Amino acid sequence: MARFSLIPKDGRFFDDFIHMAQVIDKGSAVLVDMLAGDTPRWDAADELKALEHSCDQIAHDALHRLNQTFVTPLDREDIHTLVLYLDNVMDMMDAAGGCIRLYRVQAPRYGARELAAIIQKSTQQILLATQRLESRQGLEPMVVEINRLENEADLIHREAIGRLFSEEQNAIEVLKWKEILDLLEKATDECEDVANEIEGVVVKYA
Repeated sequence: MARFSLIPKDGRFFDDFIHMAQVIDKGSAVLVDMLAGDTPRWDAADELKALEHSCDQIAHDALHRLNQTFVTPLDREDIHTLVLYLDNVMDMMDAAGGCIRLYRVQAPRYGARELAAIIQKSTQQILLATQRLESRQGLEPMVVEINRLENEADLIHREAIGRLFSEEQNAIEVLKWKEILDLLEKATDECEDVANEIEGVVVKYA
């Protein structure tokens, strides 16, 4: 005889994490491609915006389901936080790409490609981590690597800002590029937030 429960349960949140990580990993690839040429590919901003909408929808559906679920595989606060942190990564990439197009950037400056590459490496590690989160096994290397990458991004960002202020004479260009570089660096911070939240989950449920 089939057994039924009156208490709503939902274990699909791990799938939501993976799906969001797949979207942000695609986003980082688009961002790298956007900056790969001598002139940035401005239309890539549309691709980033579409991925941002996709990530938002997954997050919205997951949080809506969370509010209707009594029994969850992780604490509700942990699910909520991880969903928001993953969404924040995509938001920062979308914002950076949007500024590159809005400001009609003609050529990438030092720091842009370098930070985009670090974002991509970080999102690759996030995807691997979300795929292992349900088992909570073998996650430490990904967490350590994302934190290492964020430290590397900080160094590149500082160097890039220093070069910007010393080499660029046009004040408007300085303002444009500082915003873009800050957004790219912020994306690596958001990746680190994801890693730290995953690490916290592992410790809590060890």
